[in-house]
Amino acid sequence: SSAASDVYKRQIKSMKDLASLHLDNHDSRLKYYHLFMTMPAKTEIPHYDLPAGYSFTTYTPGDRDTWIEIEKSAKEFSTFEEGVDAWQRYYGKHEDVLPDRMFFIVDPNGKKVATATAFFDEKLPGGWLHWVSVSRDAQGKGLSRPLIAHTLHRLQALGYKELFVPTQTTTWVAAKLYLDFGFRPVPENLEENHFGWRMLKTLTDHPALKELEPVEVDELLNK
Repeated sequence: SSAASDVYKRQIKSMKDLASLHLDNHDSRLKYYHLFMTMPAKTEIPHYDLPAGYSFTTYTPGDRDTWIEIEKSAKEFSTFEEGVDAWQRYYGKHEDVLPDRMFFIVDPNGKKVATATAFFDEKLPGGWLHWVSVSRDAQGKGLSRPLIAHTLHRLQALGYKELFVPTQTTTWVAAKLYLDFGFRPVPENLEENHFGWRMLKTLTDHPALKELEPVEVDELLNK
């Protein structure tokens, strides 16, 4: 029918318009919405092998600056000082537990190039997938899925019943990965930041968000 044809044409145009933006995996041109996801800890987490030559290691005292540099490279911070502030806010009082919870991926040259933490929030029960980042020059090498899986397995081993991950529309590629692993919107956050979730639907077309209406491509961007 002509109506179906019109829908198809609009979808094709939307895909072309989206591709023409050349969006980064951490893109400040996108409107910012905080996205909060959850899943039961009993969810089956697949195992992903690291590429040859890469390995996991855990936090040792003195790794704060390494963590900051990785996060800064991944565009989480624009300055080192911002990283110090974030470290103090989240980890400053808990450095004693980090050897059991903070992971790094080491490249074939012995450099730490990615990090994630199996963390917690004192106000909200459950385990948190926290500050997942891959250095800019190590992106695209297949590190994200092994890193996320490794950290989620640790959260399961720690005995949490529910898992959480905070993310945002500006890091839509990471948000898509979390959906792939089985995370879903926290209902209150879905209601509060509904437009942000519709943005994610537009950006990823993820089947987990099939009930949401996409937004127009020009609505994605800050004016």
